[in-house]
Amino acid sequence: MSGFFKELGKNKVLFFMILPTLLFFVTFSYIPMVGVYYAFTNYSFDGGLFGSPFVGMQNFKFLFESGVLLQLTKNTVLYNLAFIFLGNILQLVCAVFLSEMVGKWFRKTTQSVMFLPFFISFVLVGAFVYNLFNFETGAVNALLRQLGLQPYDFYMNTTPWIYIIIFFNIWKGLGYGTVIYLAAIMGISDEYHEAAKIDGANIFKRIRYITIPMLKPTFILLILLALGGILKGQFDLFWQVVGNNGMLYETTDIIDTYVYRSLAINFDIGMGTAAGLYQSFFGFALVITVNWIVRKVQKDYALF
Repeated sequence: MSGFFKELGKNKVLFFMILPTLLFFVTFSYIPMVGVYYAFTNYSFDGGLFGSPFVGMQNFKFLFESGVLLQLTKNTVLYNLAFIFLGNILQLVCAVFLSEMVGKWFRKTTQSVMFLPFFISFVLVGAFVYNLFNFETGAVNALLRQLGLQPYDFYMNTTPWIYIIIFFNIWKGLGYGTVIYLAAIMGISDEYHEAAKIDGANIFKRIRYITIPMLKPTFILLILLALGGILKGQFDLFWQVVGNNGMLYETTDIIDTYVYRSLAINFDIGMGTAAGLYQSFFGFALVITVNWIVRKVQKDYALF
């Protein structure tokens, strides 16, 4: 303990600099962890946190036996896998294409236009989707009527929303991810490309044998970081685009939307907390497992 205070006295300026960050995490991450106890109670507003009946693992048992948790996990994981892998692949491809464009003005304009959706809120995205797919006045159904075809009720059918949600998530994050990969490409020494040109390599071979291999560490790092939140769905996207539409729960209900409904609409605090705790524990275990596998395969690419 004396060693800690000695170190504190020697580097007190550095400790003061990190103090706001420590206070932030203690206040908003560690103190709220007391609420985990809700997951093991049949919460009542009269009893409060410690006055509610303790039910042990009953909330988790119900979630597993009812099949709710399996459905939520499947939807959350599959959507996030599509977001992560399709998103990163398209971002990488766009970054490579932009880096090879000759026209500097055109490249910067394209990059800015692609980056713009990142700043659009999901509230506007939800309004845009509604005006596209609404049965009565949506643009898609208006076009179908003009062509003499029967309108399609998107909000009563689950299948189209798989593709709609994936498309809009990738569309919104494409520009941001492309900038990250472009920064990595800019860090590749021109000497590699010059040597390849001297050896007669065309643009496609230079991309295949120089650019893409050089981007491999960045790609793996972004995938690993994203896998840490694979059970944390894009709540804003799902809630603003789909909302509380029970007809679409089969393919659009994820853990985040279920927890929100449990806490804010159904007031089932215990069940919502149990789902949230399961989400955090599963995500932690997944990060540790994936990182262990990466360390076995390629130690330099592991997070820790």
